[in-house]
Amino acid sequence: MHNSDRLPPRVTPRRRSGRHRDPLSFDKWVGTPPLVLVAFGTAEGAADGADFATEMVDLVRPYRPETSLHLAYTHGETHSVSEVLAELAARRDDEQQTVADPCDAVIVPMVAGPHQPTLTAIDEAVRTTGVRARVTDALGPHPMLAEALHLRLAEAGCVRADRMRLISVVAPSDTMADGVLVGSVGGPDALNAAGVTAVLLAARLGVTVLPAPLDDPGQMEQAFAQLAAAGCRRPAIAPSVVGQEFPAVETSALASKHGARSGGPLGANTITAKIVALRYAEMLNALGVERQPTLEDLPRPVGSRHRQED
Repeated sequence: MHNSDRLPPRVTPRRRSGRHRDPLSFDKWVGTPPLVLVAFGTAEGAADGADFATEMVDLVRPYRPETSLHLAYTHGETHSVSEVLAELAARRDDEQQTVADPCDAVIVPMVAGPHQPTLTAIDEAVRTTGVRARVTDALGPHPMLAEALHLRLAEAGCVRADRMRLISVVAPSDTMADGVLVGSVGGPDALNAAGVTAVLLAARLGVTVLPAPLDDPGQMEQAFAQLAAAGCRRPAIAPSVVGQEFPAVETSALASKHGARSGGPLGANTITAKIVALRYAEMLNALGVERQPTLEDLPRPVGSRHRQED
């Protein structure tokens, strides 16, 4: 017999798991740690192409509306990573956060691969300020980074905007690049990351793609020679650079020297912003620590059964 006065059973919603789970989702915390975006260079160098950083903050914000976002630079006096982390440390002391809190900040280096100068500046700032910070991986290697490089090459008119088909009845264009160098900056680890991106980009374009360090003239010569040996006559450089790691004017000079064209730096766009948001979500999930809400954190019940006492 049905009892109309009986409350319905509580059903706990199940989190979707597996391949269809939203990669940006994570176990909801009460008071997620601040997200600090660190760009290589200085705030004063914005005129040289570092203005992408402030735009990146605006693009990341819709993906991470539950946390505060902070922008920092590895060098300079204004908005340096040490200054930003010191402010977060002071705020932590004012709010008397407990040791049980997982961390004071999550730092995302806005570089395309392991960039040692950026990582060294972050480590030094964390050490001097005493902030309990967690540093995520760089933006690459990541499949979406290859998509962003493809976009920049297409904007420069070097490749087709859509992905290359395995079978095409259209004659190849004599204006499109038939070989690409993915340029890295930051050392051997950055070159390895660019190698992964090069494989992913080759799958998208259907042409020969090789990694090469932009800051090593000898290896750049060898990479262009490899492209020529493979029959490439219209090479292009895809700089796997986000901001000031390697000036755009030097990339253009390299392209002119080797008779090639080049795409622009990755900069700020919806693709790179989403990777930043993903790195933040990955770190929260990796921490696996959730601070239990206090009574002050919970919303006040409403209704006749929860009237305030007089």
